[in-house]
Amino acid sequence: MSANETPGSLGTMPIDRFLEMLSSSSPTPGGGGIAALAGAMAAGLISMVSNLTIGKPKYAAVQEEVQGILKRSEELRVRLHELVDADAQAFGKIMDGYLLPKGTDEEKQARAAHIEEATLEASCVPLEIARFCAEVIELARPAARTTNVQAIGDVAMAAFLAEGALRGAVINVDINLRGVKDRAAAADLNRQAQALLPGLHEKVETAVQEGTARL
Repeated sequence: MSANETPGSLGTMPIDRFLEMLSSSSPTPGGGGIAALAGAMAAGLISMVSNLTIGKPKYAAVQEEVQGILKRSEELRVRLHELVDADAQAFGKIMDGYLLPKGTDEEKQARAAHIEEATLEASCVPLEIARFCAEVIELARPAARTTNVQAIGDVAMAAFLAEGALRGAVINVDINLRGVKDRAAAADLNRQAQALLPGLHEKVETAVQEGTARL
């Protein structure tokens, strides 16, 4: 089995087995995959509170808005769930590079080029995770304003969870890129990741405060 193969899909693995693998010496699932899973769970919470609102006469005035929130939260949940495996597969490609032969100069060059390319590609996965988590946070505020008030705590949890996932994904981008020789490409990816951080906590706090103010 090559380094980029996992014993089945991490995304469909029973939770007890997933947690066993997480706590083992296996490098996957790792921080990036956990960020994706946390983001998927955050999006799932937004979907849940939306579903608890749709069809309720008390919230008739916001049905269309909440249906829009639900549509996007479900898209985000599905994609972030997929990224759990994508992160493991991207890491595996890097590890496969380290198994390549290095007996000649040509082999050394090919090996280094493979690792460099795979590392840049792998850094794009947590960047994508971070972007989608940012979208989950953007959904938290309208969800806090409009969805079933009895589920406000779930909206808050979604916002907090997505914030942690986003921050974890961003630090993974930075760490992955530290050994990359193409510093221009590394700087560009880092710039995109870091751009997601300013004002992040304030957005989360605003969503939580607007939600709890309805109680």
